[in-house]
Amino acid sequence: MRWLASIALMLTLLIPLVARAVEPGEELADPKLEARARAISAELRCLVCQNESIDTSEADLARDLRHLVRERLKAGDSDQQVKAFIVERYGEFVLLKPKVDAGTSALWFGPFGLLFVGLAVAYFYFQHRRAQALEGFLTGDEERRLGNLTDVGRRWPDDSNPPR
Repeated sequence: MRWLASIALMLTLLIPLVARAVEPGEELADPKLEARARAISAELRCLVCQNESIDTSEADLARDLRHLVRERLKAGDSDQQVKAFIVERYGEFVLLKPKVDAGTSALWFGPFGLLFVGLAVAYFYFQHRRAQALEGFLTGDEERRLGNLTDVGRRWPDDSNPPR
């Protein structure tokens, strides 16, 4: 019973730590519209914080954008129309997940290309170093003797006269 009380106490203490930037006065009365507003806000970048959605940001600009999203939804705009309106005003950067097109393809595929180029450069670099390390390792006479030693099994196909 004691452990149950300690868990309840911990949960009570952790509740204030949950990030909630949307203030109670901002929320819409209609739960469906509020859910749509929260979903749209989660997809839009805070232009001040830049690595946070406007849904969780406490910046003044994020608050203004949340109000704008809710106003557009109350006016009857669809989710796509609201996002298009925000993108038209603030640019493609406001989207946390920008569309894949010719302008953003470098952002989407550039890291993979850089990784591939880096691996290719590393491969050729180490191949070149290996070739340099082996170059001149044996003299011509040593290479000939080594060739003779490795050809021993081919010189005596039958076991009548094996090498000593």
